[in-house]
Amino acid sequence: MSIRKRLIFSNIAMIVIPIITFILLQIILDMFFFNSFDPTDSGQRTHAFYFFRFGIIIPIFAITNALLSYFVSRSIIKPIRGLNDAARKIREGNLDFQMKPYRKDEIGQLAQSFELMRKSLKESSELQQKYEQNRKELIANISHDLKTPMTSIKGYVEGIQDGIANTPEKMERYIQTIHTKTLHMDHLIDELFLYSKLDLKRVPFHFEDVNIHHYLLDRIEELQFDLDNIQVMITYENVSKQNDIFVIMEREQFKRVFTNVIQNSLKYMDKSEKNISIKLIEENEKVIIECTDNGKGISKEVLPYIFDQFYRVDQSRNAMSGGSGLGLAIVKRIIEEHGGQVWAESEEGVYTSIYLTLNKVTGNKEIV
Repeated sequence: MSIRKRLIFSNIAMIVIPIITFILLQIILDMFFFNSFDPTDSGQRTHAFYFFRFGIIIPIFAITNALLSYFVSRSIIKPIRGLNDAARKIREGNLDFQMKPYRKDEIGQLAQSFELMRKSLKESSELQQKYEQNRKELIANISHDLKTPMTSIKGYVEGIQDGIANTPEKMERYIQTIHTKTLHMDHLIDELFLYSKLDLKRVPFHFEDVNIHHYLLDRIEELQFDLDNIQVMITYENVSKQNDIFVIMEREQFKRVFTNVIQNSLKYMDKSEKNISIKLIEENEKVIIECTDNGKGISKEVLPYIFDQFYRVDQSRNAMSGGSGLGLAIVKRIIEEHGGQVWAESEEGVYTSIYLTLNKVTGNKEIV
């Protein structure tokens, strides 16, 4: 029952109950006085009648009103005290409790709103703690990954200053090493900057309808040209056999995804014949892009973590030898912004497959 109905009911009861009681007592008193007193003594009967009537009716009015007021106010004040206690706990930062909306009136609805607010605040607090932990890990990893090349560069510069590079060949080697390490640092900083912007959702995404078959052909041709000196075989298969498959894509950001996946495959290649197979698979309202290499594979224990920031399959590697540890984390963030998913399958010593999903465009489109 709502509070409004409860108040109306109590107000009506405050009037109706005494009236009914008054009528009943009136009948009883009339019967009592007519039968118990001498009819000739009308004055005595009248005074006694009024005395008993008002002596009983007034307390009944008072008791009825008091009881109804008590129960109605108690049914309102008690849950309000509970809400006040919950508000105090929230104000003090205690979110580890639960409010059970055991009523269906307005106060019950308010309690339910309080509970939803508590859950939302708790989720926000946990997310904030997670972000804070990620921030601390990010700073720690940045410090570690930047300190190593900086120390190396400092050593080579001091070697040049001390005259250790006393031949043109040594000088050229020192300068080339410094340049290489500087490029690695520049790449690391670029990836850190991009990952931070993705994490803060400050990277603009300009989505468009793209023919994924033609897009992959262009990217593979570009990669084959760039990787000509590495001697890697890249093959492509359109499993669906449909050339006009359109997806919702941000071209430049997905280009980074594709590049990062290929670079990650090449990084852990341990075969003399390097092979990367790319497949386009159509499935209901989405497409799946499968990228499989014949590298050394990933153990089942570490496979769930390869998309985490700064995670490297080979923990002995650092930013100089094993990349920034952000490549696949960036892939995951960009794919999630596309509304897709990313996961991996692997068998040690045999292969690693990375799967990317994109949402299809419904309807017929011109080739893009």
